[in-house]
Amino acid sequence: MKKLISLLYMIPVLGVLTACSDLLGEQVPQGTLSDEQVKDPANAEAMVVSAYAIFTTAEDINSSFSMWNFDVRSDDAYKGGNGTSDGDVFHQLEIQQGVLTTNWNLNDIWVRLYNSLSRVNSAIALLNECDESYAMKEQRLAEMKFLRAYGHFLLKRLFKNIPFVNRHDLTYAEYNELSNTAYSNDEGWQVIIDDLMEAYNTLPAVQADKGRPTKAAAAAFLAKVYLYKAYRQDDPKSNQVSSVNDGDLRKVIEFTEPALYAGYGLEADIHNNFRPEEMYENGKESLWAIQYSRNDGSTYGNLNWSYGLIGPSIDNVTDGACDFYKPSQNLVNAFRTGADGLPLPDSFNEKDYDKGVDNADPRLFLTVGMPGLPYLFNKNFIQDESKQWSRGNGLYGYYISLKQNVDPALVGEYLIKGSYWASPMNRIVFRYADVLLERAEAYAQLGDSGKAIDLVNQIRARAASSTQMFADYPTRYGVKIYITQYKGSYDKAAALKIVKMERRLEMGMECERFFDLVRWGEAAQVLNKYYAEEIDNCSIYREARFTADKDEYLPIPASQIAASNGHYTQNIGNW
Repeated sequence: MKKLISLLYMIPVLGVLTACSDLLGEQVPQGTLSDEQVKDPANAEAMVVSAYAIFTTAEDINSSFSMWNFDVRSDDAYKGGNGTSDGDVFHQLEIQQGVLTTNWNLNDIWVRLYNSLSRVNSAIALLNECDESYAMKEQRLAEMKFLRAYGHFLLKRLFKNIPFVNRHDLTYAEYNELSNTAYSNDEGWQVIIDDLMEAYNTLPAVQADKGRPTKAAAAAFLAKVYLYKAYRQDDPKSNQVSSVNDGDLRKVIEFTEPALYAGYGLEADIHNNFRPEEMYENGKESLWAIQYSRNDGSTYGNLNWSYGLIGPSIDNVTDGACDFYKPSQNLVNAFRTGADGLPLPDSFNEKDYDKGVDNADPRLFLTVGMPGLPYLFNKNFIQDESKQWSRGNGLYGYYISLKQNVDPALVGEYLIKGSYWASPMNRIVFRYADVLLERAEAYAQLGDSGKAIDLVNQIRARAASSTQMFADYPTRYGVKIYITQYKGSYDKAAALKIVKMERRLEMGMECERFFDLVRWGEAAQVLNKYYAEEIDNCSIYREARFTADKDEYLPIPASQIAASNGHYTQNIGNW
């Protein structure tokens, strides 16, 4: 798929039969194609490539489709950077104060994602014009339905009430009449599921191009959407979870059946999922990943620029990096383990982690770079409490996210300087560990605690063996690594608590945390507690406050409301 994407630079944007309204994003050129051109599979294939490519080329440092910019609302991460005015609109999101419907970042992510959907629908339009002699027609349509579901999924997690462009043949006038409240919350998830089911029923088990989704990728995506759908939030006057639907949970179980994932599994070491070298990419845990590359003939390759703000500004090495998306003290504390090797109780934040005293889950050292230890396991770069590890001079602490960053020894090879720092490392969208955790959560909610805990223990067993990069830390740096598995039986409430904690530890700094809290209906409770506890570690939280039935979702951008001619309704919360 990496070679496929690179071809985009030689492909003009084709005129198509349908176009997307300005109020949704990009206006696709409306040039006229002859009947022969419309039916030519080569043109359809070119538009398919264009649809894939936009999921890399349309994102940038302020609107990463990984959603790191918006995960700063969670208790996993601080915004970082050079103070509160550096990316001030994201500071407002972080403390949930002063967010305006006119803030540029809200409209920017909206437009970029609808641009992507426009490209996908254009590809579908051309594919539908090809006759049945085109052998790849149905498979390519399935791929595009998968991508359309992906774009809608990202938008729905951000904004909740969105217009669905789930028809490729809408006229310009019909686009302008779309409502963002045509579907209830439950119905909106079903729209996404419908596209995914079409993809699931058609996609092959294996794709020659790694960037194309497989049947297993569609199953993983379906499981995730059904899990979101299960937590019902259908009261238009509230974002609270009113019930958890057993039928949807059973669908999660159905689409996480191990038999659907032949050839996939957990990597021997979790860190293998976050290495840029080609030998580690598209490994057995990667169900579907956004494909980046460095050697495709262009100046910078097909690099991931969307993480360009995250790296530290190391003197004479990565000068100019911006130090955003910094792990919180709260997240670091969550990795502490007790004498039994299990996570500590909820009071863990009463004492900050001390690497020379406290036991820690090994995943801490694969998720967070911290003072006194090598940055990305490179002993030539020992972190300390200096400005090169914190552009904000400690305002956001001195921790560094490891999962998005690359060993500074690889500058020029896998860490490339352009306008910002970029890497060819893939971004895994669906990984097998996430599938196991979703299955565990469904079992826990359905009352089968034993199966839930067994799945959690699979994840913890892999975590215990994920020490290849820092096996000498205990003797060299005095850290204490200790993790065990859960034993005994647990009731439903205890099992759910265990699963949710394990999800935080396994998926830390992968931009899932805020959306998980909203999905569970726990955002206000967890985040207001977090703000109160974090004031001593990050003083910006003195002004922070999460307002239930408002801050769970972004407001619909003012420019989109204005352009909709009255067809859009603002999200609740008195914006």
